[in-house]
Amino acid sequence: MRGEHAGYACGAALGFLGDLIAADPRRGHPVAAFGRAAGALERRLWRDHRGYGAAHAVVCAGGAAAGAALLQRAVRGRPGAPAALTAATVWAVLGGTSLGREARAVGGALTAGDLDVARERLPHLCGRDPQALDGPQMARAVVESVAENTSDAVVGALVWGALGGVPGLVAFRAVNTLDAMVGHKSPRYRRFGWAAARLDDVAGWPGSRLTAALTVLAGPDRRGALRAWRADGGAHPSPNAGPVEASFAGALGVRLGGTLAYGGRIEHRPVLNGGARPVAADDIERAVRLSRRVSVLALAATVAGRTAVGAIRRRSKSGRKPR
Repeated sequence: MRGEHAGYACGAALGFLGDLIAADPRRGHPVAAFGRAAGALERRLWRDHRGYGAAHAVVCAGGAAAGAALLQRAVRGRPGAPAALTAATVWAVLGGTSLGREARAVGGALTAGDLDVARERLPHLCGRDPQALDGPQMARAVVESVAENTSDAVVGALVWGALGGVPGLVAFRAVNTLDAMVGHKSPRYRRFGWAAARLDDVAGWPGSRLTAALTVLAGPDRRGALRAWRADGGAHPSPNAGPVEASFAGALGVRLGGTLAYGGRIEHRPVLNGGARPVAADDIERAVRLSRRVSVLALAATVAGRTAVGAIRRRSKSGRKPR
């Protein structure tokens, strides 16, 4: 058991480092392969019905988790193999470096005053309609996306990895990917994507709260982050994006939320940290740096948590009297 937890800690650290160095490949990414398979199954199963959507979510996420569990079992007991598998999986499911790269690309274009390039790059980061946004609105969209995806693309995965090992990592990324594919409220997916969206809400809950808490610890304005989280975290329509975006807003001293164009419709979301100033292009770099600090702390916290739980279990077992 001790070796298992040490192997996970080593693998998680190596996978995190791999994401820092290599980020996501342009082609051949395992998550993209999962997305293609899920899309193919959707074309066969799609009906304007929640039951069919639930079946799609269970088959896709459950199948990915089951495959990961079988692979984890197959390498158990082989020296170095569990750590290598964990490292490869962590690298595959994390997206923090790619998130920062895309955010900085939009930020650089905005700083240079090239709104056309910024509009061209923004869809790589979020689903907003870039043609409906001016410079400050795009900057706000980027900071909101950095905040939300720090939880979705990094912290949430590390939490479920600590809880469930390689199957936990894979299951979380599968659920999050399904939500991005079918979980939005378009006419096609309002019913079919309901199960994927609800499953993502449940899976994302612990990671979003840890992200918000670490933002309070790592942010330049700790009191502001905590205050905004408490005051506005529950106002967002997403139960998981709210705490994260509010804490980022407070930590950076900016105002997030408000009107946005998404998926061909206009949404009027509550304002987060309303007494602060609007987002500027320079705040994108600050948000990326905050995201990186939160991610490093999340790696340390989840590995330490898994190791501590393992130690407690060992002591509990060793302390039992034989019958």
